[in-house]
Amino acid sequence: MTNVKKLLINTTNPAIEARDLQSLQDKTGNIYQSIAIVAKRANQINSKIKDELHRKLEEFGSLNDNLEEISENKEQIEISRFYERMANPAIQATHELLNEKIYFKQKDEQ
Repeated sequence: MTNVKKLLINTTNPAIEARDLQSLQDKTGNIYQSIAIVAKRANQINSKIKDELHRKLEEFGSLNDNLEEISENKEQIEISRFYERMANPAIQATHELLNEKIYFKQKDEQ
């Protein structure tokens, strides 16, 4: 497990919390733009996590598995539990935006 993942798990509260809309709006000047940035970042986080999880679980797959072997694989269960304990990607993305860890550029409308 990388240090970044440990940091995300330890610092990001997985519970849903009410957020001050003004603080989100202050980051970009427009609440809708802030939400769009959070949504795009959440999609990036989600696809990254999904790819990592599939790569790790592929190590346990074999062509002649039976039901007993699948249900008793404790390492696979631990990996799945680790990813279940992680905060929702939208929560992580909002946390990153509020802590100014997301880089974004605004297009000029000219």
